[in-house]
Amino acid sequence: MVSQEQRRRQLAREKFLRQQQRRTDARRKARMRNSVIASVLAVVVIGSVALYTTGVLKGDDDTKQNAGAEVTPTESAPSKAPDPCEKPAEGKVKTATWKKEPELTVDKSAKYTMKLATTCGDIDIDLKASAAPHTVNSFDFLAGKGYFDHSKCHRLTTNGIYVLQCGDPTGTGTGGPGYTIPDENLKDKSLKDNVYPAGTVAMANTGQKHTGGSQFFLVYQDSQLPPSYTPFGTVSESGMKVLEKIAKAGESTGAGDGAPNATVVIDKATVTKS
Repeated sequence: MVSQEQRRRQLAREKFLRQQQRRTDARRKARMRNSVIASVLAVVVIGSVALYTTGVLKGDDDTKQNAGAEVTPTESAPSKAPDPCEKPAEGKVKTATWKKEPELTVDKSAKYTMKLATTCGDIDIDLKASAAPHTVNSFDFLAGKGYFDHSKCHRLTTNGIYVLQCGDPTGTGTGGPGYTIPDENLKDKSLKDNVYPAGTVAMANTGQKHTGGSQFFLVYQDSQLPPSYTPFGTVSESGMKVLEKIAKAGESTGAGDGAPNATVVIDKATVTKS
């Protein structure tokens, strides 16, 4: 008969054997699992190499390279056209103003011309003294005072209307001689269907009647405008070529209304009576 102590030892030995068997089984399963994983990895690696050498993955790589090429910045936009004008003559803009319109001394029966000697070339203008005497008289007065000399033409429009605007010594579009002159010649025969034809020289204003001062605009291409701006001169053929050169260089904003890219400075303005 087995004693109690012997039975206890037998149970302990059986338990130990069962534990050892479980550990052995676990190690065997682990080895099998690792072997399978290793095999799978080997297949993946070999397969990947095979695919790369046949061009499949290489195609993906090329796609990535091409994608990179697609987002590579293209060449920068062309820079604006070179400034077609020369450097301004030395001198300072005069800032004098006057309290009232100068005395009307213009001879309505005489011929008056104005020459704008600009950095871009000479612009000769035939003035309409008989049709716009106050305006021509004012320009004769201001030119004689050197008011326009060394001033910059501050505005060029290239969309809708096509004008170069000058006559403001401050270059801001807000300057003037301190006085205003009346609107004139608004029924000029050259103005048809609310179009100011190319070559017209007319007064700028605030949009209100009789608010012209010293600012004027030169039309380089037919422009649709209401007949509210005194037409007082016509640009010569050679002067039109200068305007076309200025217009071709464009304006600074790209929106069709801004400062000319060309450096347009009136070195000297002269009004001549003949």
